[in-house]
Amino acid sequence: MSAYLEKLHSEVFEPVRNEVPDLIVGKERYLLISEVLDRLPERQAQAMRDYLTAVLEHMEYTSASDVDLGGIGGQNHIWFRTYGAKKPWLDGPDLTPYEADILCVANLTTEQLDILLAEKNLDFSFTVDLKNIGQRRFRANMYFDLDHLALNMRRINAEVRPFKSLNLHPEVAKALSLKFYKYGLTLVTGITGSGKSSTLDTIVDANNRSVDGHIVIISSPIEMVHVPRRCLIRHREVGRDTLSFKQGAIEALRQDPDIIVLGELRDAETILTALEITDSGHKTFSTLHTASATESIDRIIGEVPPDEQNRVRLRLADVLTCVISQKLVPTKDGKLTLAKEVLLNTSSVKAAIRNNNTGEIYQMLMEGGNMGMMTMEQDLKRLYDEGLISLEEAYNQANNKKRLKDIIS
Repeated sequence: MSAYLEKLHSEVFEPVRNEVPDLIVGKERYLLISEVLDRLPERQAQAMRDYLTAVLEHMEYTSASDVDLGGIGGQNHIWFRTYGAKKPWLDGPDLTPYEADILCVANLTTEQLDILLAEKNLDFSFTVDLKNIGQRRFRANMYFDLDHLALNMRRINAEVRPFKSLNLHPEVAKALSLKFYKYGLTLVTGITGSGKSSTLDTIVDANNRSVDGHIVIISSPIEMVHVPRRCLIRHREVGRDTLSFKQGAIEALRQDPDIIVLGELRDAETILTALEITDSGHKTFSTLHTASATESIDRIIGEVPPDEQNRVRLRLADVLTCVISQKLVPTKDGKLTLAKEVLLNTSSVKAAIRNNNTGEIYQMLMEGGNMGMMTMEQDLKRLYDEGLISLEEAYNQANNKKRLKDIIS
């Protein structure tokens, strides 16, 4: 693979480098690269696409979840994240920042390049046919690193994990199903790379297979494309199919949905939108970058202006159904396994949210096992007891190390 990429190097990069002086910088540089690329013969344009395809084929071959290239920080290497560890491809081809600039621009549409230059960042989805593998989708983010382009691409799983693999209590499974709960807000939370999107896709797929309804997915970008089974499914990418999360959600309310999926609650506007559409009687799913169920509740309330917080607290107490906070934990055999904290909005939890006593919720999680609730520490203990993870890793991943020590001792 590396030899093949090295062979492509001269054919891919030299024709453009010869027409783009290094002294040209900033927006003008990238517009000139785009102009030169447009004049290339089809054979050379195809070689540019083949180069990135070959990198993604190596990514699949090594079971990597992410690839990073370009920018000053890459030190001329292509980097892969495999089972949680990000490392350079040392025996791969050298890719200078200038060459990465060309490769990045070559794989953007004119519209995408305009957005990138205006906003200095671009989220987009990327679909490619890989040799002996077939069609694969990737979630991509392009940005600037000291005036050079850098690119991260995350592999989107081609298959949805079975719902049973989440190992959820029947009461939690009911809360996630349109069959039993026709409305309510469910959050899947965790840090970047914790598998939130995969869990959300599993929940969507379970509803798609078990109930007759209409699911509208609004995301930036769209990752998994679900095949309609018992549900009509619409995929609406922010920036391409709708202007914003808020606009997409408002539009969805006029499209007769049963389930609305908002890819991420990124800001106060999206949070308020999620509460509004759930309040209107819809089942809503979304993700949040938080490490625990309690932190998720506090984050939602804290994101809005102080004069709105009490109103949001009361609305959240009414519409919240479930929070799943998760982590991907390294196992003893060098792979990753799912650890999770699960909160159901029982009457006691609802009262704690209403009265601004979220500090009481952790104890409710610990004592709610009969309903399927658990703390992250309880699930880490389970993984340790089953021999899947080491004691050291359990402590590394615990949100509350003292609590973990108490229940393991």
